[in-house]
Amino acid sequence: MLVLLSLSDGAKHGYAITTDILEQTGVRLGPGTLYGSLTKLVERGLIVPLPSEERRHPYEVTTAGRAALATQLATWSRVVQTGRTRLAQA
Repeated sequence: MLVLLSLSDGAKHGYAITTDILEQTGVRLGPGTLYGSLTKLVERGLIVPLPSEERRHPYEVTTAGRAALATQLATWSRVVQTGRTRLAQA
């Protein structure tokens, strides 16, 4: 979800994804986690690698990736609301 969120505002390469996630969420992804996630997201058709003449390879979110992100955000919104409600009752 974090990678899809990062790519939702434009294509980025691995380091830029990691930096964006850290800045936006405070979560630091290690290289193994990031590149494992990128591989799985490509295999599932949620992101695509873009051609690059540089050493760094950018990725872009697909339409299916945007739909998956929207679904996950809706789910997490419900989870957050439930947590807030329960904490307020305690």
